[in-house]
Amino acid sequence: MTEVNRQVLLRKRPVGVPTVGDFEATEAAVGVPEAGEVLLKNLYLSIDPAIRGWMSEAKSYLPPIGIGEPIRSGTLSQIVDSKADGWPAGQIVQALAAWESYSVVSSRLLHGKVTSIEGIPLSTMLSVLGGTGLTAYFGLLEVGDPQEGETVLVSAAAGGVGSIVGQIAKVKGCRAVGLTGSDEKCAWLTEELGYDAAINYKTTNLRLALKEACPSGIDVFFDSVGGEILNTALSRLNRHGRVVVCGAISQINEAKRPPGPSNYLQLLAKSARMEGFTTLDFASRYDEARADLARWINEGQIRYRDDIVEGLDEAPAHLLRLFSGEHRGKLLVKLADAEV
Repeated sequence: MTEVNRQVLLRKRPVGVPTVGDFEATEAAVGVPEAGEVLLKNLYLSIDPAIRGWMSEAKSYLPPIGIGEPIRSGTLSQIVDSKADGWPAGQIVQALAAWESYSVVSSRLLHGKVTSIEGIPLSTMLSVLGGTGLTAYFGLLEVGDPQEGETVLVSAAAGGVGSIVGQIAKVKGCRAVGLTGSDEKCAWLTEELGYDAAINYKTTNLRLALKEACPSGIDVFFDSVGGEILNTALSRLNRHGRVVVCGAISQINEAKRPPGPSNYLQLLAKSARMEGFTTLDFASRYDEARADLARWINEGQIRYRDDIVEGLDEAPAHLLRLFSGEHRGKLLVKLADAEV
């Protein structure tokens, strides 16, 4: 190919909250796939808290991004050249690729073929029908195991994952309560997304607010925040309650690992459990989840908001919005249109 591959690299490891100076824009030649690999044209980038973890040297389920390497990211991409059986050129796929115009990846990093669904924009295949929706679906239904009539509490409830979790809880006949950081977001959760209650944790006494919003206690806590919010929620946990550990964004920028939850003995007292997960644990069931999520969207049971900016240069600043709270729903960056 004669086109240039525009990239955004990790210039240095962040200290605390990332800044635009931690990234570097550059250009490179477009790679050529070898056996078992494909060349992707990246259409959309998924902006997720996991990227911040990959930028550090901390051990995780994936190795750290190397200094001078493109920022790893979930993508919605189109195969333009293939050396992998079953993955033809022209196919649109969900992938684990990078912040760049083109990526060469192993077919093992392709997470599913994408076919258009009437009435649903293509970008949704990277949000509600992509990693965001899959995280909400498997985290709540498989790890949280909510039962009809139970109370599900969701932290970061106005984010991409949290906004879907509460709606799935409602589909399953549960009471859904969301925690978020502004009155505007609280109104969005209850008035548009169908949450039964929403709490602005920044302006209320959270312990008292949870007592009022969850009068029967908490059966499932879907947590993406950690810290004191987790400690407080543990105090309202019901017997045999379940805590779903999706993330800990309140601690993700800390230079030193903070202490664990001081209230963890509530798990013992309530015969409860706390369990982490990644969507990779359920890779063989992605199609099942997407079918359910698409049906709920078309039936009007799930509503969503994709916050999309255009252009690779916008990716670093869009990532930083995750830590400022200046967003609702799923953050995406559009790079290109699919070729018909």
